[in-house]
Amino acid sequence: MARAARMTAQIAGLAGLICTLMVSTAQAAPAAPVSAEARAAARFDAVVHDGAQLRQFLQAMPKGGDLHNHLWGAPYAEDFLAWAGDDGLCVTTTARPSIVPGPCEGPGKVPARDLGRKDPGLYNRAVDALSVRNFTPDPAAAASGHDQFFSTFGRFAAVAVGTMGPMIAVTREYAAQDHVGYVESSANANAMRAFAVAGQGAYDGDFAASLARLSPGLPAMVELVRKEMDAALTEADRRQGCKPGAPARSGPCAVVLGFQPFVERAQPPGFVFAQMLAAFALVEADPRFVGVNIVNPEDDPISLADYSLHMRMFRFLAGHYPKVPMALHAGELTLGLVPPRDLTFHIREAVEVAGARRIGHGVDIAYERDSAGLLARMARDRVAVEINLTSNDVILGVKGRDHPLALYRKAGVPVVLSTDDEGVSRIDLTHEFMRAATGHGLRYRDLKAMARDSLDYAFLPGASLWSAGRTPVAACPSAGPACEAFLAKSPRATAQWRLERDFEAFEAAVKP
Repeated sequence: MARAARMTAQIAGLAGLICTLMVSTAQAAPAAPVSAEARAAARFDAVVHDGAQLRQFLQAMPKGGDLHNHLWGAPYAEDFLAWAGDDGLCVTTTARPSIVPGPCEGPGKVPARDLGRKDPGLYNRAVDALSVRNFTPDPAAAASGHDQFFSTFGRFAAVAVGTMGPMIAVTREYAAQDHVGYVESSANANAMRAFAVAGQGAYDGDFAASLARLSPGLPAMVELVRKEMDAALTEADRRQGCKPGAPARSGPCAVVLGFQPFVERAQPPGFVFAQMLAAFALVEADPRFVGVNIVNPEDDPISLADYSLHMRMFRFLAGHYPKVPMALHAGELTLGLVPPRDLTFHIREAVEVAGARRIGHGVDIAYERDSAGLLARMARDRVAVEINLTSNDVILGVKGRDHPLALYRKAGVPVVLSTDDEGVSRIDLTHEFMRAATGHGLRYRDLKAMARDSLDYAFLPGASLWSAGRTPVAACPSAGPACEAFLAKSPRATAQWRLERDFEAFEAAVKP
């Protein structure tokens, strides 16, 4: 008994000594340094419930790329009205004004020039009509955010068709202001649409025969588009003082643009096939065009009826242009907008039939047949989804817990945040980051990962900066001649390297 008591006392004494040593060691050991990323994350957590401070934080945060952006939808209504004034165009005096060609004399329309000074009331009605500003659904008129959103494009089309250069300039301006270094913009030159109009009669339902009839006209179309793009980019550079061949370190001239020629799905099959062929040919021939897309409301009766046909067209042409990537609008639908049957296969066919590498919107994923299996495939094949939170809210009424953002993330599908049509929606990418934080619980490291992913899944050419995870390739453990040589050969790695340096500077500047 005495021996047992002594052992108990010894153990207790030893335990006390160990505890004393642990305490003294802990007191003596210096605190582990807090990383700059951790400080930024802590600051984010401190301001996430304060809208103004959160905006200030996220405005300054580097955001990588905006991969779902429409050139026509990026300018604000005020931009279009200013360009209309410069071009001598008119504004109608209707309840929902439009921009129309001149002459502007006579009833029903007035000159766009100086409209804000001459008639502020009409000017403000025009801004509302050319965007979703101040829009509220009108039950008596059966109005909807969907209808208002898509109707805006027809109202400013008269000025948009001739102002590609100014639209490029303003897209770069807004991206630079928002700390976005790369933008993939859906944009068609006028010559491309003309090719589709002229060539639609060559289509007879036989893909191969139609391709053979249309192919001889492709070189001339490509050359015309090149000239259009040269003129547009020259005009954008002139407006912003950019010097080609002299890379800028910051500002609009430092923003890199990649263009996605697109297909108008609400058109007859012959037009769609010819325009799709033109899009593939452009991406193959001109490095300024980086991937193919498809647009127009997905719920349009023609879009719905011909959806599977369009996906088969993409698969056929991808076989002839295997290096051309696709980012397809798919699943921009919800229950009630269309019958349930139309919610069950669009994303799947875009992935499995067409071979899309990215999906735009993907809102109806939960309605897809075997949605769990489709999500697993997208996660395995790294098919990214471009998430447009404001657009999905305005057009479809899908937001908050009803939005599938969390579903995609839980399944391991890559997701990136994007603007869609920032001018029409009256937003910027910072606004979308804020919605992701306040409405979906994302935190700083989540948003930083999405910014990085935006460049990983961009259609930028060249090798990645990363060899595995976030480990740099052997040539770029740090700056130096070997890394410079590697970056010089890869626009993708260059954009990624720039983003990492921007994050270092941003996080170093964050104050507790």
